[in-house]
Formats: sequence, C-alpha cells, structure tokens
Amino acid sequence: MHAPTQYGAIHFHEDDLDDARWDVDFTLTIPEDLPSALYAVRLQAEDDTDYVPFYVRPKKGQEKKILFLAPTASYMAYANDHVALDAPLAQLMVARVPVMQEENITLSYEREFGLSTYDTHSDGSGVAYSSRLRPILNMRPGFRHWLSPSLWQFNADLHLIDWMIELGYEFDVLTDFDLHREGPQALEPYNVVLTGTHPEYYSERMLDGLHEYTENGGRLMYLGANGFYWVINYESDEGEVIEVRKGHGNNAWKAKPGEYHLSYSGEYGSLWRHRGRAPQRLFGVGFGSEGFDVSEPFYRTPDSHEPCAEWMFEGIGKEEALGDFGLVGDGAAGLELDIYDANLGSPPEALVVATSAGHTEAYAEVTEELFFNVPGTTGTQNSRVRGDIVYFPTTNGGGVWSVSSIAYCGSLSHNNYDNNISQLTKNVLDRFASDQAAPLGAGS
Repeated sequence: MHAPTQYGAIHFHEDDLDDARWDVDFTLTIPEDLPSALYAVRLQAEDDTDYVPFYVRPKKGQEKKILFLAPTASYMAYANDHVALDAPLAQLMVARVPVMQEENITLSYEREFGLSTYDTHSDGSGVAYSSRLRPILNMRPGFRHWLSPSLWQFNADLHLIDWMIELGYEFDVLTDFDLHREGPQALEPYNVVLTGTHPEYYSERMLDGLHEYTENGGRLMYLGANGFYWVINYESDEGEVIEVRKGHGNNAWKAKPGEYHLSYSGEYGSLWRHRGRAPQRLFGVGFGSEGFDVSEPFYRTPDSHEPCAEWMFEGIGKEEALGDFGLVGDGAAGLELDIYDANLGSPPEALVVATSAGHTEAYAEVTEELFFNVPGTTGTQNSRVRGDIVYFPTTNGGGVWSVSSIAYCGSLSHNNYDNNISQLTKNVLDRFASDQAAPLGAGS
C-alpha cells in the first residue's frame, strides 16, 4: 500500500522449469474409435520400460452415465517431489524411515526433471509453479510414493479405475482441466461423477462447475480426502502450468508477506476455506487429520440404520467393521482423513453413516484447526482425528457421497473384490448412476 512501485518484481530461480523442450521422437495418432479411458504409451530401451499415461475423452453425444474426473492439477502439484530427501521432518511424518525405490533415487540426482510445489528452490523460496511439459516420473503406473504405505495420487487412483473395470462398469474419463476450461457443461451428460482419491488442488472454475452440477441434479462420489483444499489457477487455456501460493494450512512452505495472491489471476491464494469456500459446504466434509503409518476400519453409526440410508448397506451386516483390510496401511481409513463439521458448512441434513476410530499417535489434527500447539491433538486422544462417510441429497434429485479417506479405494480389491467396502461403493454407484428421478433421500 505504501510502496506500490516496489511490488511487481519477477523472482527468477536457477532451477525453474516451464518446458523440458525435448525433441519430438514420435507422435501417436489416436484412433477415431478408441473408447474414452486412461491409456499409456509403453516406451522400452534395453532393460528399461516406461509408461506415459494419457486420457481419451468421449465423443460428443456418445457419453456414458458414469464419469471419472481425473485430478490432474493435483498430479501436477506433486510432480517429481523430493520431500523424502530434502525435508528433515519427512521421517517424523511417516513414523518410519522412508522407503526409497529406483524412481525416487533417480529424481534425487536427476534434478533437471524439475520441482514440485512441495519443494523449495535453491535459494530457499517455495515452488509456486509446476508444469506438465516435462517427464513426471511419479505419474507412472507402479510408482510407489515414499510418503504412503502403498500408492499416492495418480497411482492410488488406479485402484478405483481397476475396480470399475473388474466389476464391469462402463465409464468415461475427463480431467479436472476439462472442467476448468468448459465449466459444468462438461459434466451435464453424466448421472454420476467420481473423483480421485486426492483431488487436493482446485481452481474456482472447477468448484463452480461441481457446485452447479450437483445443484442441477448431478450425483457426486467424492472417493478420497483432503480434496478441494488449495486454490490454484492455470497460466492459460492450455493448462500447461499451475500456480499455488501456500500458507495457513498444512504445507511444505509459506508464501512471504505480500505474495499470497496468484500472479496469473490476481486472486487470493492459499486455502479455499480462507476464501469462504470450505469443502464442507459442497462435499459435506473437509480435511481434519493426517497420519502415514497404519489405517483403520470404519464403523457404522446410528444414521446408517435410518430408512433413507438402508439402500447403501444392502448385503452388509449391521455390526460389520467396514474395511478392516486393504492395500494402504491394512485399512480403509487412513493417510489423510476428512471430517463432518457444521461450523464450516456441512449440511445439517447430511447423514454421517460411518466413522473411523482408533488411529495412532502418528495421526494429528491439521494445523488450521489448532489455536495453540498443545498436547492431545493426536489419534489416541483426539476424537476429531477420524474420517466420516457422509451422504446428503441435493436439489433436483442430486446427491453427494463422501468417503473421507485417501486409503479407501485401496480396500476395493480385497478378497477378489468381494468385501464390504466394494459392496458399499457398488450400492452407491448403482443408485447414483440410475435414471431414477426422485430425490435420493427418505422414501425414494
């Protein structure tokens, strides 16, 4: 305010990367009749094999009823992160020595692949930009992230895609950037939209699109946690670079004073809850805690036995623990967890049909919920360290169902896909994908 001529500088870094500018060795022409799905180009050189993923959109007028909305902005935010090697607190976060694989080691010494928004530049400033115009080695099938007991981001979302394929569902794929560029019209043909396991980075256009979709009768299955958390925007309508300004929440670095606004759009960055759009308002739940050692099951609540919720639990016993198994920490509730919170906008008509319990000391409440740093904030002492599975109907026959756990989809394939997490998810997806016009509530 007092020295406007001193604010408008560009901060250059020796390790910035917008485009790797590799020469083009070959191009791939997509066949006209190739169905909408996630694919990968397989590259082989001697004993090394790499897979470069890409998405094929559906043709206009040929859309199916189910859509998987890939959270590619979040993939970009984590692209080639070096947290395991560069962050001194990494071992405390995961409560063990991080397990490094060949891909992690490659990223550690081949720094020309560029940085993630979880890294800092060589001068110590935070990385606010991330580009997709480079090889992203942790956006590859089979990549095991150091942070997770199993998979993370793109790779964890393959649990969901695998489940839908194995159970015979026909579905299309779009990316969150398609939603950003085209708005709610991109979602209109679909009865139900499924998110990934960790749609953490979202633009205002994306949030507006999902809100309008659910208000107009669309059904949304939020199949993860810590979603819709950070404010991002793109440098152009090509979607090649995202920008985020971190602060206020759980973060790897904090923006300096005067640098919380996005340079691309001028809007205030950081958390959506600090812009008055806490995820609880749209999805019923929002980020509450995180931990990275083991996962726990969910347990049914009295709300799950209400007549308007019985359809979700067909084929599931009243006393069953939900997801006391899984590929991610041996349980369905883990890594990062969301919570119902009426103070932040969770709808009063929402049903909390299941909740997790028994989390370890490695799980702690998120920093934006803490007024003072005091004992008693971890899983063994704090009742807010939990995940809540929440359902509520919206207008015009729409509905939202949120599982509140990044680990949830890792339990879908247990026992050859015959388990209560798979059954619960199938019950909801079948109901949401149907053409039933009545509201998905009591008596429907």
